[in-house]
Amino acid sequence: MKKIKVFGLLMLVLVMAFTMTACGTTEEKVEATTAGNTEAQAATEAVTEAEKLSGQVIVDGSGTVYPLMAHIAEMYMTTAQPGVSVQVGRAGSSAGLKKFIPGELDFADASRAIKDEEIAQLEERGLKMGENVIEIKLALDGLTMVINKDNTWATEMTKEEIVNMYLSGTYNEDDKVLWSDIRADWPAEEVKFFGPNENHGTYEFFYEVILKKADMVKTANLQQEYSTLVDLVSKDKNAIAFFGFGYYVNNQDKLVAVKVDFGNGPVAPTLDTIGEDLAYAGFTRPVFTYLNADYARERAQVLDYAMFVVSPEGAAKLAGENGFAPLPASVYEAYAQQLEALK
Repeated sequence: MKKIKVFGLLMLVLVMAFTMTACGTTEEKVEATTAGNTEAQAATEAVTEAEKLSGQVIVDGSGTVYPLMAHIAEMYMTTAQPGVSVQVGRAGSSAGLKKFIPGELDFADASRAIKDEEIAQLEERGLKMGENVIEIKLALDGLTMVINKDNTWATEMTKEEIVNMYLSGTYNEDDKVLWSDIRADWPAEEVKFFGPNENHGTYEFFYEVILKKADMVKTANLQQEYSTLVDLVSKDKNAIAFFGFGYYVNNQDKLVAVKVDFGNGPVAPTLDTIGEDLAYAGFTRPVFTYLNADYARERAQVLDYAMFVVSPEGAAKLAGENGFAPLPASVYEAYAQQLEALK
């Protein structure tokens, strides 16, 4: 009996020892797993926190580019970085670059390329194109001639007719041009000329590229706001104006776009015809934004926004929705690589 009791007691001790060891092992595993999960969660939270940005990004410049850049900014703040405030202005291409050169802006939008004299002003401040300032081509725009809905005669014009009617002195010294001066069977009523003023790259493109820097008709009424131009043309049967295709797209209910004959028949501006090698090439131009690369190196939100602009979710996706023809994906990808090197 004593042997049995001793044996039983020994077995009980062994079982208890095994149980304690097992429990210890299980607890260690639970503690290790918990610690591992905590560390993983902390690492995830750290990454998430690192990706959250704040601060401001300041953009100003082209009124033509404004709808596209404003849409990109809206999507960025909604889907990517709600903690960043992107402020987009529309002072005009020249006005925007005047602010950009002394360092007041992170980005300057322009509906024409930066000029040699503006590059010289940047260099005076020690800023070099490609190093301190990066030119980003956003999309392609089609300069669009628009007329009143009740104008049934000038829906198709040749490029030469458009140029000549806007040139000072083509028909008479006082530049009071009649529609019948352009074509004899058109009404003998005075043409009312409208367009954006000198602050806008659209004016500069029209004056420098289309009119070859010749004087514009003295009777042209030039405005700062594109909405004003839309209103003026929509209320005057004899009005004609020029601006970017996007503003026409957003006001098709009020205006008619003139089909332009560049030599091979009348062509309407559309996303299928606007392009440097397409049917509307004669009135096609690239639009840009200029980035202060020094600010992008210094402030994470500026670089992050620039990366979003050239991402598949930026200009590539939103250009068409705002009346611009997007560029090939390879162009945006090349900009992304250039920006990546700023990190």
